[in-house]
This record gives sequence, C-alpha cells and structure tokens, in this order.
Amino acid sequence: MKQEKKQKMAQEKVKILLVDDEQAFCELCALWLQQAGYEVVTRGDGEHGQRTFLDAKEEGKGFDLVIHDLALPPSFKPEEGLLYVTRYEGVPVVVLTGHDDRSLALRAMELGAWDFIAKPVDPELLKVIVDRAVEKTRLLHQVLVLESELQATHNHQDDLGLIGASQNIHAIRELISRIAPTQVPVFIQGPSGTGKEIIANAVHALGSRSDKPFISVHCGAIPADLLESELFGYKKGAFTGADSDRKGLLSMADTGTLFLDEIGEMPLAMQVKLLRVLQEGSFYPVGSRDLVTIDIRLISATNRNLPLAVQQGEFRDDLYYRIKGLTISTQGLDSRREDIPPLLRHLLNLYNEKNQSTLSLASDVITWFNQTDWPGNVRELKNTLESVAAICLTQTISMQELQLIREDIDPPNTESWAEVPTSNLLDKTLEQQVIELEIRLIQAAMSTNDNNKTRSAQQLGITRQGLINKINRYELNF
Repeated sequence: MKQEKKQKMAQEKVKILLVDDEQAFCELCALWLQQAGYEVVTRGDGEHGQRTFLDAKEEGKGFDLVIHDLALPPSFKPEEGLLYVTRYEGVPVVVLTGHDDRSLALRAMELGAWDFIAKPVDPELLKVIVDRAVEKTRLLHQVLVLESELQATHNHQDDLGLIGASQNIHAIRELISRIAPTQVPVFIQGPSGTGKEIIANAVHALGSRSDKPFISVHCGAIPADLLESELFGYKKGAFTGADSDRKGLLSMADTGTLFLDEIGEMPLAMQVKLLRVLQEGSFYPVGSRDLVTIDIRLISATNRNLPLAVQQGEFRDDLYYRIKGLTISTQGLDSRREDIPPLLRHLLNLYNEKNQSTLSLASDVITWFNQTDWPGNVRELKNTLESVAAICLTQTISMQELQLIREDIDPPNTESWAEVPTSNLLDKTLEQQVIELEIRLIQAAMSTNDNNKTRSAQQLGITRQGLINKINRYELNF
C-alpha cells in the first residue's frame, strides 16, 4: 500500500504535453492520464505545442513526455507533422495519428519517436506506453547523474589535475592517493613548471583537511625582511608601519594545509624559526608575547637539490629531515614526452572554454610541439600555446603563427615550388591537383585525429558535414 502511494506521488510530478487538434479527444485523453496520476497540458496545433514546451523548459518546469498527433492544422499532412518529432529534445515523444500507416510509424521511430499509437486510442494501451516512456525518462536521468558522478570521481581521484599517461604521472597519482589520508609531511622535488602546486592541492583535496584552508606561500617571492611578519603575523606597533594587528599565514593555515613552495630559497635565519614552529606547533607573532598554537599539515616543494644544499651549508639539515617526510619526485617534459599530446589537448580545451573559441592545431604544429625541447616544462608549453592561440586569425593554429613568436623557426621554403618544372605542374588539370591536395589534407587530418571527423573538420577549418561530403565524394574509407 505504501509502495503504491509512493508511485502515485511520483507520477503526480510527471508532466505530459498533449498536442492534438481534436478538443474532445484531448479532454478524454487528459482525463485518462489524470486518473493515472499524471499532470496534462493540451494544445491544439504544433506551433503552440512547441512554444509551450520551450516556455516550460526555460522556467525550469519542463515536460517529461510529449504525446503528439501528426495530422495537425493548418496542412493536416502527417509528413509535415513528422518534423515536430525532432523538436522536443531530451523528452520521449509518443506519436499518434488517425492514419494507421506502418511506413509512417517507422519513419517517426527513425526520427526519434519513443512509440507510435493509432486512433482510436485504447486507454489501457495508452497507459502502458506512457508508463514505459516515463520510466525510460527516469532511468535516463539516473544514468546521466551516475555518469556525471563517475566522471567527477574519475577527474578527482584518477587524474587529480595531473594530465598525462607517462609512468611518472601514474606513479605520482598512486602515491598521492596513498599519502593524502595520512598526516605526514610531504616533500615535492622536481624542476620548475612540472605541477608541484597541483600535486600539493591534490594531496590537500583528498585528505581529511579538504574542507579546511589551503595556504600557499612562495618562499622565494617574499623579501627576506618581510617573510617573518608574513608567516607569523604581527601586533600593532611591532615596527614602523604596523598600524594594526595582522594575522600571519601560519595562523591562517590553522587546521588546514600549509604549502611552502620553493622552500629551498628560505633564508637560514628563517629556517631556524620555522623549525621551532614545526617541532612545537606554536609561535609568537612579531611584537607579541601571546603564544599562538596551530595544527597544520605541511607540504613543501623545491626545484633545488636540498641534500646538496645541506652539504654546502645553505640549508639546515634538521629542517630538511623535518620536512622530508614522504617525497614525491616530478620529471621534466624531456623525460616524459608522451605526456605532451594530452597536455596540448587539455590546455587548448581550457583556452577555448575561457575564450569561447574553437581553435585546433594543424598537424605540423602538433609535430613541432612534440619535438621541441621545453626547459620551462608545462609552464613554458602553456605560455607558448596561449600566445600562439591569441594571435591566430583562423580556426586552425598553423606554423605561420608560431613563426611570429619563435625566432628559432625557419619560414616555409617557397623556393621548392620554383624548382619543380612547369611541365610537371601542367601534367594534370588544376581541378585534378586540387582534388589530390584535398584528399591528402583529409587523410592527414583524419590520421592525426584518430579518424575523429569532428576534430578533423575543425582542424581543416570546415564543418563536420562538409568533411563527410568530401569523404563520400572522393570515396575515402574512414
């Protein structure tokens, strides 16, 4: 009994749009459906039905099902009524008509109709069809929600913001997933531009302090004489210009995570004070006698060789062993070139989303990015890609744009054309040579994009349908 009540309550929320020009039929059909627990809105022609559907969708009160007659005014031609089947995006459409035509029914199903029922309508059959269509909508919605959650979980737990498929990236992801739930200090060692702050954010996001503050401090960017007051905070009057109390970054990170980037640049005098904080969990703000206690998780990063710095007396050994904890080592792009293609796709997608553009990369540009050395690693790769994208005047980034921003790229060799004998050029008609060129370009684009027609069309600067037409015209096998 309770289960039946729950089902009825669920059905009462389902909205059905019934489009038919016969008022008596609409009233009778609406009565049947209302008795089954559905909410029904009726309209007498296709245009009014479409307008009602779109208005409800914009108001966030969209319909769950559409029942649509095909023979509607002004023409009453079922063939024209078929056009409406495709206009109710995302909602099942049940088509009904007084014309019991099997070919018309099949055509409606090909266009996306959920089911087909002929007049006169059997109320029991109508209820069965409507119940199935509504259940389909519910299941599709559940699938979309689960896919969205699965994708979010994949992005959050698998990629962790780290783009690439190299062994180094896989190892880092695995290490992050294991150490994030712990409270041990994390030390990230690697070249500049290899995503050390992304790793720190991932460790914080997967840890038990994810809902607490994440405070990032670039130790090399803060002047040595200001670093102490920035970290510890100060009391009013502690020094000239201290007009009010100020909380330090250590206090701001309390209960959360403190990320000390480029800790290898921290002055020795400051290293002593930081060591005391890490050992005791407390400190005095500058100019204050009130002890402040904090509870933080520490993540440190550097591009320096700290063991060597310790040997040279440039970094305290006791602080090094305190922050070392678990070490994550990153690699430069020269050691993991297989990560460049997915990085390019990811960075270009981010650029397109931010700038509402649809730029793509020409095949020779992709080759150039893959073969070029990137001493600045991902940071340099990103800056180069964004710079060349900013000056691109078409939909496809070509070598011409790269030559404008990189002096180490030679201009295209146009002399090669002059070396080809004129007689060879005229062996074929202009149309034949254009066709051969188009075929080669299409084959190159499809090969570069793994036979993906959408991306290939974008790279060629034409529509997807235009590409399909050319493939069919030239009888290419893709």
